[in-house]
Amino acid sequence: MIRLRRVTLVSIFLLLIQAQLFAQSGVIRGTVKDAISNAPISLAIVSIQGTTLGAKTNDEGGFEITNLQPGLYNLDISFLGYKKKTLFEIAVDNSKPTFVEIQLEKIAKEVKEVKVTGRKDKTEESPLSLRTIGVNEIQRNPGGNRDISKVIQSLPGRF
Repeated sequence: MIRLRRVTLVSIFLLLIQAQLFAQSGVIRGTVKDAISNAPISLAIVSIQGTTLGAKTNDEGGFEITNLQPGLYNLDISFLGYKKKTLFEIAVDNSKPTFVEIQLEKIAKEVKEVKVTGRKDKTEESPLSLRTIGVNEIQRNPGGNRDISKVIQSLPGRF
């Protein structure tokens, strides 16, 4: 009787473990890269249409979305400065992860006109730069022989 209970409990336990092993959910993995330079795009948003599931890409442009039921999914990929892209009917099953490689194109904006205006605040006498020279600096300057005009000539800039 005790043996029968043990065999029954072990059988039930094995059936539960087997059910857990086969009830694994699907995974979508992939990378997001620049279409021209093939450089990875970090912090791009990859989301599944019609759900709240999604992921942000890491520094290498990689992402992973887990806990998906088998089926077909549409992915929306977006990042600032790039065209939004949608991948349709990505097949997901329990047997292996689905891998997608996504290339985003940069958005080129056309500007009609650029107008740069400025004000003239400087006069001919305005200094290009200011520098204060102390007595110690004049005495330490090599070749200056404590002559301020020679010290000034050794400084960078126009005089």
